[in-house]
Formats: sequence, structure tokens, C-alpha cells
Amino acid sequence: MSETASISSGIAARYATAIFELSLESKALPKLEAGVDALADALDGSKDLRDMISSPVISRADQGAAMAAIAKKMKLPPALAQGLGLMAQKRRLFAVPQLIGCLRGMIAEHKGEVTADVTSARALTKAQSDKLAKTLKANIGKDVKINAAVDESLIGGLVVKVGSKMIDTSIASRLNSLQNAMKEVG
Repeated sequence: MSETASISSGIAARYATAIFELSLESKALPKLEAGVDALADALDGSKDLRDMISSPVISRADQGAAMAAIAKKMKLPPALAQGLGLMAQKRRLFAVPQLIGCLRGMIAEHKGEVTADVTSARALTKAQSDKLAKTLKANIGKDVKINAAVDESLIGGLVVKVGSKMIDTSIASRLNSLQNAMKEVG
């Protein structure tokens, strides 16, 4: 892990802990979870938002005003909105993506869930996603939340990451293994 990523993760973890504990005390975890998901979707969908949180040119006041407006428009829970405001004031908005990851991890742990990052060649249907979650739950023993992504270079199959475990059943992986085996023979 690079030094910058490590610093961002450390900063995000401290803010995430504070936001999570405030939400837990006020019994607002479901609202926090919805707010975190909405914020993640906004970051994924808006290049302007990603540019704004990482821009050293935009002043603290302007970043704070922008985050306050976004929080109000998205109806983010107070703990999350105030945390984002404080991050803007302290020039820490660059760590928002890591903050989202930390908060999702804390919420999932509190609920007794684990998150599985699933990459497939095509988007999973609801039935496929549910069946995969059920199968993973049987193997892991905890509820599994699927975080799906699409990578057409896999050709077919899945790559599933749960914690430090990875299961790669993609056709691209099998073709690479076959190619390496052929090189050893020849």
C-alpha cells in the first residue's frame, strides 16, 4: 500500500469511527447506511464531485458550502453531513472514498454481515446475486452483502473476494493457467 493511501485510510478511519459512534448513539444506523450508499452513488456518478473533493484549488469555505448543499439535497443524516463539513473545514475531503469504505465495513460488522466483492463478465441478475449470497452465507456462516462489478475481460465466470479470500473461476484466469502450463511443456 502506498504511503498516501495509508494516510488517507488512517484519516478516514478516525472520521468514520466518530460518525458511526454518533449514529449508533442516536439509533440512526439505518439512515447512516442509506446516506453512505447515496454518497457512494453520487461519487461514482459525478466526475465534478470527485474533482471537487480532491481539488487543492477550491477553498475550504467553498468545499464546505458545496458539501453542505449536497448533504441537504441528498438528505444525509446529521452525523454524516456534519462529518463531511468538518472534513471540508480541515481539508480532508480527499479521504471521502476511504470514509465510505470504512463506514460500510463498520455497519456490516455491526449487523453481522460481510461484504463480498464480485466481479463478473456480465451484470448479475437479481436471482443470480441472491443465489450467490445464499451460497456464500452457507460457506461463511454470516449474511453476505454483494458488491457487484462488471469486467468484460473475464470472458465468463466470477471473481469473488470476501475478506482476504479470493475465488477466481473466470475463463480468463483459466486461459492464463493453460497458457502457463503450455509454456512449461514446450
